[in-house]
Amino acid sequence: MPRPKVSVIVPVHNTGKYVDECAPSLLGQSLPADEYEVIYVDDGSTDDTLGRLEKIAATHPNVQVHTRPNSGWPGAPRNLGMHHAKGEYVQFVDHDDTLGPEALERLYEHAKRNDADVVLGKMSSTMVRPRRLFRHTVDACTIENDELMQSMSPHKMFRRAFIEEHGLRFPEGPWILEDLSFVSAAYLKAERISILADYPCYYWMKRDDGGNNTQHRFDPRHGFWPNCRSIVRQIKDGTDPSDDIDALQNRLLHRLYHVEILSRTREPEILREDRAVQRQRFDAARELALEEFPAAVREGLPAVSRLRAALLESGDFDGAVALAERVREVKARSEVGALRWEDGRLVADVTLDLLRGDGEPLALVERDGTWWLDPELLDNVPGTDGGWEVRDPFRLAYAELVVKDRDRQDWWYPEGDLRVRLEPLGQGRSRLVASGRLRLDPERLAGGRPLERGVHDVWAYVQLLGVDRMVRLTGDDTPGSPATGPALTGGRLALPYWTGSGQLALDVDQRQRGLGPDTAGAATANSARGGRSLPLPYVAATAGAPAPVKVTVSALTVEAELLPGADGTTAHLRLPDRLALPAGRHPVTLPKTDTPVAYAVVRHGALLRLEGPAYAAGAGRRLLDAVAGNRRIRRAG
Repeated sequence: MPRPKVSVIVPVHNTGKYVDECAPSLLGQSLPADEYEVIYVDDGSTDDTLGRLEKIAATHPNVQVHTRPNSGWPGAPRNLGMHHAKGEYVQFVDHDDTLGPEALERLYEHAKRNDADVVLGKMSSTMVRPRRLFRHTVDACTIENDELMQSMSPHKMFRRAFIEEHGLRFPEGPWILEDLSFVSAAYLKAERISILADYPCYYWMKRDDGGNNTQHRFDPRHGFWPNCRSIVRQIKDGTDPSDDIDALQNRLLHRLYHVEILSRTREPEILREDRAVQRQRFDAARELALEEFPAAVREGLPAVSRLRAALLESGDFDGAVALAERVREVKARSEVGALRWEDGRLVADVTLDLLRGDGEPLALVERDGTWWLDPELLDNVPGTDGGWEVRDPFRLAYAELVVKDRDRQDWWYPEGDLRVRLEPLGQGRSRLVASGRLRLDPERLAGGRPLERGVHDVWAYVQLLGVDRMVRLTGDDTPGSPATGPALTGGRLALPYWTGSGQLALDVDQRQRGLGPDTAGAATANSARGGRSLPLPYVAATAGAPAPVKVTVSALTVEAELLPGADGTTAHLRLPDRLALPAGRHPVTLPKTDTPVAYAVVRHGALLRLEGPAYAAGAGRRLLDAVAGNRRIRRAG
């Protein structure tokens, strides 16, 4: 048997039913079964997990099962899996996650095309917010792309020869942060790293029993703080020190400082945990910050984060709690301009900012050419009586729009960027605002492919002054109402609407919304007259395939079509040429609505023409239609 292209390594322990839920995604890959292997390593399970695995292996020649005594953590079984792997590349998968059907094939092809040591596949998750790292596919980069530090889980594809060349292994035993240790070492050694962002490769979902949430994170047996120190030193050993806040080492350490250190000082953790327990974590984080992180890491933080760091490193626990209480009240606000369809894209102007707990903008105050943090935010925060200087209002500030596929948990990034600017409020006060234009193309948004059928919610992520928020993109219209008219795109209907919470959503292919109920008012006002097709000026359309739609003509249900009109912007309703109906003018209705979208004029069983409900026919026209089906009048004529 030739060497497999990919070895999938899956550590398991007391997994039970989740083995059977994960396995179909591993065994049903588009890559031929003889071109990859699945290596399960059972870490001393005491339930029926091993039996389930052996049953799978018995019917799938490309599956092997290995066992070892319980180590208490995924590192040792992953290492054993690498020992048995024969693939050119290895892909790590956790037992309760799944792969996209084409994940291995796409990842392997991307790796080979770019001669990559490491490939990061787009992740979909209910566990963490979307990462801008996966906004665009990248053929090749190195650790100089510090956005790689946004993705430190091991669920990636690694070239096996690269792993062996550098002796990369996971720490074994109950060693928390083992994934950060392995992945950061790989990033530092890799000559070429690729990112595949146009296809959801890995689904990291929260289990219904919560079993894949890391528990006992700060248990001394798991060594959180010494392990974190070890990873910091690994990064420092692999990079050059510098006082420049934008030097590579400082940019890489920023992620560890922000996530593992400052998390001990900010909401929700510092406000949620028992005060005595959190004080211990605060003191441990302070010790590590002072001993291991260069001052340039702290100095490179945005204003609020830098204040947190100052309170931490000075040991001011009460000040950190007070600041967390104030920042917890800060909300993100979104404003959406008039929505419309342009060239098949849903378009609107968008503005985002931050509000204090009292509903006023989070402001910056200018004094003698220097910016200072909003004094209302610092009220009752010890040690800030003199204010807090904002050295660079735009430091690490950004915002982006993201669209979530509600059924599949996939996140996609629409076209366009949001720009952060300072906007004067008067009296020496200004606010940071992120603004730009939403351009949502249903036919290209999903990695250049059409969106799947379903509801797609529009969100925004904003990070200003070190305060980050995910916010629903909301409007002022009535929740549950249409946001703008529907569009015919790629042979499907796309219906924008405001959800019950007021969030902008796009229903593709009528998953929950119907064309009729959303357009009843506009349909009534249609005064157009057509031949065997009728312009629907309230449905935007671009060149493409027609969309099938069921309509009722009087009591007769027929298959009709919505198709782009000759003008390239308006959809047309087309009915069959023959209708088994008596002569006359018959109302045409869509499912779930009694309001006619058109009237069909029928003569001799044939469709003569379609008219809008508001079309006003002259008396002569109405007389001719009235007598068109009268046989006596036809004979007399």
